Amino acid sequence: MIILKTRREIEIMRKAGRLVAQSHELVRKHIKPGVTTKELDQLVEDFIRSQNAIPTFKGYGGFPYSICASVNEEVVHGFPSKRKLIEGDIVSIDIGATFGGYVGDSAKTFLVGEVDEEKRRLVEATRQSFYEGIKFAKSSYRLSDISHAIQQYAESQGFSVVRDYVGHGVGKDMHESPQIPNFGKPGKGPRLQAGMVLAIEPMINAGTYNVKVLEDGWTVVTVDGRPSAHYEHTIAITDGEPELLTVL
Repeated sequence: MIILKTRREIEIMRKAGRLVAQSHELVRKHIKPGVTTKELDQLVEDFIRSQNAIPTFKGYGGFPYSICASVNEEVVHGFPSKRKLIEGDIVSIDIGATFGGYVGDSAKTFLVGEVDEEKRRLVEATRQSFYEGIKFAKSSYRLSDISHAIQQYAESQGFSVVRDYVGHGVGKDMHESPQIPNFGKPGKGPRLQAGMVLAIEPMINAGTYNVKVLEDGWTVVTVDGRPSAHYEHTIAITDGEPELLTVL
């Protein structure tokens, strides 16, 4: 069942989303060669807790950290660690914050110093595929219109769309109905309605879309070892343009 949110609920989610956006800005300021992803995790956890909010991911399904930090060929759900980032890495940081009982969820892929052209193009194409998708995040369209637009753009840039992991509804719980693939034919699925709140999150690979999970049971990597990027915002469907809730 898709849970429609009231304006009051969306305003609370906007506050949660702002904390997530502020957390990403902290990450942006601190990412550089030599920084560990564990340091970024602690930075974000300390900030979120200082704002009377809760890091949503910590303990969710047993996940032990406050952020997901996925480097290079890691797609999603990467564990923060003592691994030092090096020049040329890309790192996808996924952050959730729960405030007032509601969740904000957003991911971005950051460049560590100077990166090669393929990684730079991949990160930009992933970001732009999100914006191509939300052109259809309006009450006159169906859910798969978003999915189709994301796939069409990513593939037009020579990249592939992960099939095994998808976006989702979000509210009091981090994962609500509906699931939102980043691929598929248009005109399918439920019709979008004002009050839906969705986490749209393209996960785009430089090579094949096939992925696997590492022995830690969480970290997802590309099977060919080529890089992957991730971009996500929580959005609210309205009677007009979609509202991005995880922005400053």
